[in-house]
Amino acid sequence: MDETTFQSLHATVLAAAFAVSAVFGALAQRTHFCTMGAISDVVNMGDTVRLRMWAMAIGVAMIGFHLMAAAGLVDPTQTIYWSGRVIWASALLGGALFGFGMVLGSGCGSKTLVRLGGGSLKALVVFFVMGFAAYATLRGITAVLRDRTVDRLAFDLQPGSPLPAWLAQQFGWAPSSTALVLGVGVGAALVVWAASHPDFRGSGQAWLGGAGIGATVAAMWAVSGWLGFVPEHPQTLEPVYVATQSGRMEALTFTAPMAYTLDWLIYYSDANKVLTLWVVSVLGVVAGAAAMALATRTFRWEGFAGTRDTALHIVGALCMGVGGVTAMGCTIGHGLSGVSTLSLTSVLALVGIVLGALAGFRFQLWLLERD
Repeated sequence: MDETTFQSLHATVLAAAFAVSAVFGALAQRTHFCTMGAISDVVNMGDTVRLRMWAMAIGVAMIGFHLMAAAGLVDPTQTIYWSGRVIWASALLGGALFGFGMVLGSGCGSKTLVRLGGGSLKALVVFFVMGFAAYATLRGITAVLRDRTVDRLAFDLQPGSPLPAWLAQQFGWAPSSTALVLGVGVGAALVVWAASHPDFRGSGQAWLGGAGIGATVAAMWAVSGWLGFVPEHPQTLEPVYVATQSGRMEALTFTAPMAYTLDWLIYYSDANKVLTLWVVSVLGVVAGAAAMALATRTFRWEGFAGTRDTALHIVGALCMGVGGVTAMGCTIGHGLSGVSTLSLTSVLALVGIVLGALAGFRFQLWLLERD
């Protein structure tokens, strides 16, 4: 591949990533897909429809990922979730901090971008504060604290964090067949469970959100891991995943990408700051949500209700930025993309997020009781 073809592929990958993320944003806006909302519905009303939508999205993403891996289209060992080092403390604590913050901030990172596209100025503030906190935890003052504390509490799981790889090694099974059977089996079980409730089966919106969101996650794996894979870079002659931030195969996630988006916007004139898959995914979600909000006439300008509302959203954004980077993922990064690979770290982070969200709801109830 010559340099001109490589640059053309780079543009194609970015365009495809923008399109997939725009579809994600439009679907999330149309179907009210929201992790915090799913947990809140169960806790406050006993309604499991949005939780089942979330489970179906995981199942569809999981089936898609493992079918592509079995077909040789993507290499699971090249995902950012493959690491054999399980950062259990970072995943649990960072996840809990993120979950608590998303309750105070009226939604996780993806929901913030969707609400921003729908006209929420509150979401705009959360975006900037969350992106700042995330960048500080990637490279700044909280990065030092993270590195010296929770990141050092970990254990090794060889040959990698995804459970199929570990099980295959323990029992002498074929790694590829183990991954396919577990991935498709668990994914199918989640889809069946989601569709087992009559309220879900009777909701076209729930089917659209669950299957559609899951498909966008699988599609992003295909964009970065298949379309964007070049066996030999024209300059370095090494394998490369085109337009990725980490240099590895990536899917949808939004905490660190918010930080990199702010970095790209601030240093736009710096030739070294180029668009990446993560940056265009942030922009794509906002664009897709805005297009859907305008098309359905649900676009509404929204501001803060008062001082306490502002303070809670700022604190929530700080918690999400620090927690999301500490856990190395958010409700989408771990809760969909990571879990679709059956990564143990992602499962632990997801547990932390749910526990943090439950604590956030209790905190909100306490505030209401005080009033």
